[in-house]
Amino acid sequence: MTPISPLVSGTVAQPGPPLVTLDDVHAAERRIKTRVHRTPILSSATVAAAVRCRLAFKAELFQRTGSFKVRGVLNRLLTLPAEALRQGLVTLSAGNHGAALAWAASAAGTRATVVMPATAVPSKVAAVRAYGGEPVLTDGNLLERCEALQRDRGLMLIHPFDDPMIIAGHATLGLELLEDLPDIDIVVVPVGGGGLISGVAVAVKHQRPGTRVIGVEPTGADVMCRSLAAGSPQRLDRPQTVADGLAAPFAGALTFAHVRALVDAVVRVEDEAIIHALRLVLERLKLAVEPAGAAALAALLTGAASVEPGARVVCVLSGGNMDPGVLKRLL
Repeated sequence: MTPISPLVSGTVAQPGPPLVTLDDVHAAERRIKTRVHRTPILSSATVAAAVRCRLAFKAELFQRTGSFKVRGVLNRLLTLPAEALRQGLVTLSAGNHGAALAWAASAAGTRATVVMPATAVPSKVAAVRAYGGEPVLTDGNLLERCEALQRDRGLMLIHPFDDPMIIAGHATLGLELLEDLPDIDIVVVPVGGGGLISGVAVAVKHQRPGTRVIGVEPTGADVMCRSLAAGSPQRLDRPQTVADGLAAPFAGALTFAHVRALVDAVVRVEDEAIIHALRLVLERLKLAVEPAGAAALAALLTGAASVEPGARVVCVLSGGNMDPGVLKRLL
């Protein structure tokens, strides 16, 4: 396992959970490779000119169930004992993780219960149901409701991000990036609970240590930035952002450890910048990303993520599960 390094600021990192290794990532790749899509790398000369770099996009909105989440979910389910699958599964999610789990659970012959906020995007609730899952909406604390269902129904908890098998599965995206674009200078990744950026950082930093990994959070849902500033995982009572996929109410101990050890910076962007980036992706790349998927580009357009002119930069378009009604309202 990889030791946890100090923060860039010079403060000494306290001992934490062991990090996912490159061997873990390659094992995940072998498990899920034939079950997930290898998503394309796309580009736009107009957008690249706007940020003055050689810009590419990893279009993970074309992944099964419409987001990167299926990578980690499949890896987790393929490592579960048969008894855990027989129990049934439970999770908490704003939508994308829940849809991925519902799909994978159905494929594995089990059932998934997904605790979601009462304000969840209606199309994401419908997707969970359509994939065979049971959405449970709540106005209260998602984790507490999830844990209560776990106890009451005897279910197996599949954490949306703070799980080494979830992180290792997401890291396969990083492997694909380096295979398709081995000269990457910077990877910009949206951050919710931190599972995706943790995995990407493991894959990238172990194979190309000089490549910078930058995370992006909405200002109204900046739990990872707050956690890094505090030196420990923090919670937010009520995240507020148009990017529902990034509105994690807490940082996990494991994802925090990965981000602290391997990520070069985590920056914040306003919702207005995310909406502008979403419009640009729609207009220039002809892709209907969801707001969370546009956050990485927003950081480049605003300068929150600093890049050198001419640098080879990749933005991860993490998902495309946009409700048509929300899209109309935003645009």
